[in-house]
Amino acid sequence: MVQAHTKHTPASSSAPAKKKASELNETSKSAQPREIIKIAVVESDPLRFIGFRALFDNEPDMELFSASAADIASNATADLILLGSRGNQNLFDVMAGLKAQRPDLRILVTGAGADDEMILKALAAGAKGYVDEAASPAEFTMAIRIVHQGSVWAPRRVLSTFIERVTSSPGRIFPAGRVTFTDREKEVLELLVAGRSNKEIGSALGIEERTVKAHVAKLMRKVGVQNRIALSVHAITHSLVSSR
Repeated sequence: MVQAHTKHTPASSSAPAKKKASELNETSKSAQPREIIKIAVVESDPLRFIGFRALFDNEPDMELFSASAADIASNATADLILLGSRGNQNLFDVMAGLKAQRPDLRILVTGAGADDEMILKALAAGAKGYVDEAASPAEFTMAIRIVHQGSVWAPRRVLSTFIERVTSSPGRIFPAGRVTFTDREKEVLELLVAGRSNKEIGSALGIEERTVKAHVAKLMRKVGVQNRIALSVHAITHSLVSSR
């Protein structure tokens, strides 16, 4: 009976059905859920948290929660920190404290009207980027996605200045002569430049996180820099890592 019914069904009605099934198939493929980005908002002004939550209300893969700097050590779920630069708090002291508690933490500094020097200092202190509060919602969400992926978000002119400063004083910032690395140090450096955290590098190489930290510290001593960003910039500008 099913076969007879199929025979008498006009061809014109089965074609759209097939097309619909195909479209649903494609939609389900393209609608794969994104990884949830857990964002801790560290702000002295509670109204700012409300503003941020409203800003990201239409981003289903972004989960915001309010936290104090002291909360971060006991809360290992945060993937990224939005750190406000206003108020009487010393931004760099807060950043140093956060980094001491969570060395692999990705910090995105927010503020209003920061000059280039302040942004440069934040990057040198370990921030993964700076975004102005006047930025559009699209720019804000892009900044978060870029930083979450392990890259740096800052105005192009600031990044250019940072690279120029790092590379313009090789005698002071970088040791003279050719620097040699062990095979393991090269592997660590490749992954560090790719934006991986110490934990992610350890997992990829099958070594403990503390061993990764030791390798990174040794790499920084060899190159003569004080932080991971400067190490990454040096590795890229001096062709110490292979092109991907």
